[in-house]
Amino acid sequence: MRYITNVEGKQYLVEIIDEKHVSVDGKVYEVDFESVSGQPVYSLIVDGKSHEGYAAQGEDNWQVLLRGRLYPVTVEDEREKRLRSAASHGVAETGEFHLRAPMPGLVVTVPVEEGQAVKRGQVLLILESMKMQNELKAPRDGTIGRVRVKAGESVEQKQILLSVQ
Repeated sequence: MRYITNVEGKQYLVEIIDEKHVSVDGKVYEVDFESVSGQPVYSLIVDGKSHEGYAAQGEDNWQVLLRGRLYPVTVEDEREKRLRSAASHGVAETGEFHLRAPMPGLVVTVPVEEGQAVKRGQVLLILESMKMQNELKAPRDGTIGRVRVKAGESVEQKQILLSVQ
């Protein structure tokens, strides 16, 4: 699984390769990471060097204390980031909006039809990717224009699925 991690304004691409190996921005590290007695204190061994850290999840980020310094850290997987980005792209309140696939996948259902009025946040399409179903929602009120896909179709990332007018 790959994650986008932000620490003090700097972004890192973290990939968990297996139980003992992690890649950070392409560099592979051998790691051993264990919770100490079920507490939010962790023993971390990276390439043979031991570290002790404290990590607690806040409302919208993690608080990580390492070597006496507190770091606010945000972590999201690539799928979440693409979905959030697709949903929050600056959507004009007028004109035609093209809903694009944020990732390759399989269309599970399209619960709307051409000419149907929709409200902001209404589910327009359910896309299955990596065995997870993702609800793609209307970014604004409008009317469904052309529906370009149907249930059971495979789609590619950035493919136009339907439009909202």
